[in-house]
Amino acid sequence: MEWFAAYLLLGIVAGFLAGLFGVGGGLVLVPVLLLLFDAQHFAPEHIMHLALGTSMATILFTSLSSMRKHHQLGAVNWQVVRHITPGILLGTAIGALTASTIPANGLGIFFALFVYFAAAQILIDKRPHASRQLPGFPGMTGFGTLTGWISSLASIGGGTLVVPFLLWCNLPIRSAIGTAAAIGFPIAVGGTLGYISVGTQVEDLPDLHLGYVFLPALFWVALATMLTAPCGAKAAHSLNVGLLRKLFAVLLIVLATKLLFKVLT
Repeated sequence: MEWFAAYLLLGIVAGFLAGLFGVGGGLVLVPVLLLLFDAQHFAPEHIMHLALGTSMATILFTSLSSMRKHHQLGAVNWQVVRHITPGILLGTAIGALTASTIPANGLGIFFALFVYFAAAQILIDKRPHASRQLPGFPGMTGFGTLTGWISSLASIGGGTLVVPFLLWCNLPIRSAIGTAAAIGFPIAVGGTLGYISVGTQVEDLPDLHLGYVFLPALFWVALATMLTAPCGAKAAHSLNVGLLRKLFAVLLIVLATKLLFKVLT
């Protein structure tokens, strides 16, 4: 039960931070899940894949809630979602297959570098200048494939990549955020199915798993994030989020550095 309590606490914190800052909880979930899985003595060669797969599966639940809210506010450009989804699904499938061929240490290095990138985005806080229109279907498919591939490898909802792209393509900030939130759902579907598929035949995984998705962690984390993400979103309207975002970026750098140190030593 102590592990269930740890997963629940992790979900509470990750959900609140995701709602407060509008970033995917995977940036926090993956490093902490690694620590929890390691403490439970899961096979070292599988814990990174389990953390990524489990984190991706939680996005299924949080993205649905977020997508519904943004749709109610009229902030989702569904034409963009439809055009980018085929590439997203292709990219997440390729990403899961790629992850299955990379050793845990290699995945850890990739994830840590991506977290540094996300933290730098928060600290610099510079939005791209709107200098073009949305590309056609081939361009959207190509960008979707790249986004799905990176999102699957880093277990994120894609907002870190999608929002700047949509702003660059002249979408208003409100629409860019809402549309990115909706795109998080096909990313989660493709990424979760991919990690389940590539982990099906893997041995030495813990009990109660579905491929690389560890079900007890998924249940408690997803439950907590769905409850606390709205609280974080509400708090964002009454707190000094600018300063808190900078502190959050520092936290991400600390987590990434700790992971990188563990991987490289």
